Order: sequence, then C-alpha cells, then structure tokens
Amino acid sequence: MTTAVVTPGVVTTAAESTTSLVQSVDWLAIAPPVAVAAMALIVLVADLFLPARRKPLLGALTIAGLVAALALLVPLRDGDRSTFCLNEAATGSGSATACSYTADHFALVIQALVLGGALLTALLSLADSRKLPAGEFWFLLLSSASGAALLPAARDLATLVVALEVASLPAFALVGIKRGDRRSSEAALKFFLSSVVATAVMLLGVSFVYATTGTLHLTEIAARLDDVPGQLDTLAKAGVALTLVGFAFKTAAAPFHFWVPDTYVGAPLPIAAYLSVVGKAVGFSGLILVTVIAFPAYADVWGPALAVLAALTMTIGNVAALRQNAGRARSAVRLLAWSSVGQAGYLLVPIAAAAYSSDEHIGSTVAYALMYAVVNLGAFAVAALVARTSPGNRLTDYRGLYASRPLAALAMAFFLLCLAGLPPGIIGLFAKVTVFSAAVDAGLGWLAVVMAVNVVIALYYYLQWTATLFRAPEGTPAEAARAENPADGAVPAPTRHGVPAPLTAAIALTAVAGVVLSGAPQTVLRFAAVSLF
Repeated sequence: MTTAVVTPGVVTTAAESTTSLVQSVDWLAIAPPVAVAAMALIVLVADLFLPARRKPLLGALTIAGLVAALALLVPLRDGDRSTFCLNEAATGSGSATACSYTADHFALVIQALVLGGALLTALLSLADSRKLPAGEFWFLLLSSASGAALLPAARDLATLVVALEVASLPAFALVGIKRGDRRSSEAALKFFLSSVVATAVMLLGVSFVYATTGTLHLTEIAARLDDVPGQLDTLAKAGVALTLVGFAFKTAAAPFHFWVPDTYVGAPLPIAAYLSVVGKAVGFSGLILVTVIAFPAYADVWGPALAVLAALTMTIGNVAALRQNAGRARSAVRLLAWSSVGQAGYLLVPIAAAAYSSDEHIGSTVAYALMYAVVNLGAFAVAALVARTSPGNRLTDYRGLYASRPLAALAMAFFLLCLAGLPPGIIGLFAKVTVFSAAVDAGLGWLAVVMAVNVVIALYYYLQWTATLFRAPEGTPAEAARAENPADGAVPAPTRHGVPAPLTAAIALTAVAGVVLSGAPQTVLRFAAVSLF
C-alpha cells in the first residue's frame, strides 16, 4: 500500500519520495576503473589455483583486462556522463550539479593515458615476469592502475584522496617486490615514508578546506570559497596550500622530488617506467582538478607558488641529470629519473599560467603529458632491452648500440630527441612550444626565460646520450681486430641475443606512436583542448 504525501499544489507518493533520495549509478561511466579492479581480483584468485608452470597466464589476463578497460572508454567519448551526484536539496542550488564522479573529456583523456601506460608496463614486465612473484606483481599493478584511472574522474576531495592512495599503496609494494634485493627494499622504504608524510599533510589541508566550506565536492568548494568569512580566510589559504603539497609530491615537484632517483634505480625497470608516466599523470590530474575547479578563488595563492615550483623543479632536475657519471652503475636509469623531474617542471608551467589567465592553458599540460608518456615509456623499453645484456645499465653500455641493434638505437635516438624537443622529434618540439606560449600569454616572462635556459641545459645530456648510441663500441672483438690488422676490413659479427616479443612490441608501439604524433602534432593539442572541463 502506498501513501501520499500532500503539499500545496503537489502530490507525491512516499515511494517516489524515498526513491528520489537514492543515488542511481551509471555503470557505463565507471566501467573502466571497475573493469581493472575486477580483473585484479580475478588475478588474485586465479593465482591461488594455477600451478607454477601456468603462471604466465596471469600476465595475459592482466593485458586482457587493460585492453578491455581501454575499449570501455570508446562508448564514453562524448564526455557528458556523471554519477554519484547529490540531490537538489543537498546542494542547495536547485540543481544536481555536485557529483563525485564525472566522465568528461579531461577524465577520459587521462584515463586513456593511464591505462595505456599500464598496458605498456605490463608488456615490459612480461619479459622478466619469471624473476618476480607473478600473482602479487600482476595484482598490485592492476590495483594501482584502477586507482590511477579513478582519480581524473573524481570530483570531490574524499574520492580524490582515496583514488590517490589506491594508486600509491600498491606502488610501494611494486617498488620493493624484488625479494632479497637491498636496493629495492631501501627504495620502497624511502618512497613509502615520504609519501605517507605528504599524504598526512594533504589530509590536514583537506580538513581545513572542509572546515571552511562545509563540503568536499569540488564545484561546491569553489562556490563557497568565493565568499569566505574574514575570520576563516587564513584557515582557507592554509588548507589550499597544504592540499597542494600532497599532489606536488606525486608530481615529483621540488623540493618534494628527493625520493625519485633512488626509487627509480631500486625498482624493477618496468615499475620505474610506470611511476615516471602513470604516477605523474595521477599527480598532475589531481593538481589540475583542485586548482582549476576547486580553488580558483585562491589563484593568487597557488599561482605564484606553482610558478616558483616549476622553475625550481626544472632547474634541479636538469642540472642533476647533467652531472650524472656515465660509468656509474645504473646511471642510465638515474639520468631518466632526473630527466623526469625536469619534465615535471615543464608540466607545471601551464597550470601556473592558468592562475593568471584562462584555464585553456591546461590543454598544454595534457598535450605535453601525452607526448612525455609515449616517448618516456619508449626510452625505458629500450633501457630494459639493454639491461638484458648489461645489467649495470650504465650510460657507457649504450656505446655502439647502433652496431649491434640498429633499430633499437634509432628508436632510442628518436625518443631522446623528442624529450629534448629537436627534430625529427617534432612532437617534443611542439609540446615545448605550447608550454612556452602558455607562460608568455600569462605574463610569466621570467618563467619562460627559465624554461628556455633549462631546455638548453637538457639538450646537452640528451644529445650526448644520443651520440653515444652511434659511436664505435670500446673493447669489442671488432675493435680488437681493427687494432691488430687495420688493413683488414673484415670484423667478427657482434653477438646477438634474443629479444622477447612483448619487449619488441613495447618498443615498436611507442616508436610508431611517436612518429605518428610527430607527423600530426596539432592533433595532440586539439585532442587535449577538448578534454577541458
């Protein structure tokens, strides 16, 4: 039996009144992160029953789950779906615009970047999966990827924090997954301790923001921060600043970058690649959401702070990369780590510029992130190839790579030139120009000058590494034969080692993607521009 609730001019049944308080769930909108999380559980359970000789199937399941998640982004390409929204009475604004999950263009582009990065990481990991505990590794990778895919669609601070921790906590274990390796354990401990401190500071900031506004939804926070009582203004500014600290850590922005080199060196190489791309995508997407959507009223607080952080980050990263000793063990990975810190500084520039002009400059950050993800994953893929024959992974180990593996050397040269912003890496040059333009358009001329100086610094070590690929190898049978008989042009052929198909596929995919993007760089900016909120 249904009773009626009678109000002047309106007759509503109790059943309808109750139903209106229940949130509906758009399962298609949340399908990509849910699919990855579901596959993580399937892998975890399957690991209990599969014999050791069948463990490689877990890697295949992981790749299938990530491909399925990417496919689920296609029906969402219109970018107009939201779910977990407050009802009208709760928002107090007469419309259900405060939602916790929004699958807009920005979220979809970042989710494609994150899931694509996780897929390439899985391909890199297949080559060395027998050296790692398969069940734990694939479960942790999928768990982290599910959190990373959730974060760009989050539209309240609680969901942001949860997604950030779901992406981060499995990453701690992945860094230290090489059992018995002291360097791996030390890297995981540094990563964990510094991340916990950053998260605690961020949670303190979130609590200050909530105390000031009484809400956690980003759009509601923006509306209420426009009219903060004078006695709460200092508390609100402190909350904004502290909230940004946590995301600055995830982006490896100075002075929160100290964990990066040791973590990348100690982690398995595919996980270092994962952190350099997916970890940064998580941090930058969270930073964009809280600054541009939640805190526009305090742009005078976070704008100058991010501009200074950008200048400091790119300078520290590039100068440290410049000082790397080529003969030091794992110097190649260490240089890529410091390079990623420098690249983080470039990525911060358009976000800082958004505080001084319109938020259209955020598209430059998204475009740069897409370029960086493709070529940096490719560089790590070639590093994984070299590590198979030279476990020390020194920069000197790349000398003469063209003589033994010409295609891999050409791919690595292309990736390094993209990172440097030089032709034929047109996409790298295009991305740097868009970031530089964002700084100039926002009136941040001093930041544009700092960026130009850092680009020149980076050119040196990128070109030096590129030149190393094509130099004659030292101490090889070929060189010895020439020394003994200079007139004899015949030299022994270099020793060849088999390359696993997944590793070859990862290098080929990133190289092809880089070439295609370099052929049509404007497509990247158009693709990124429609991703804005």
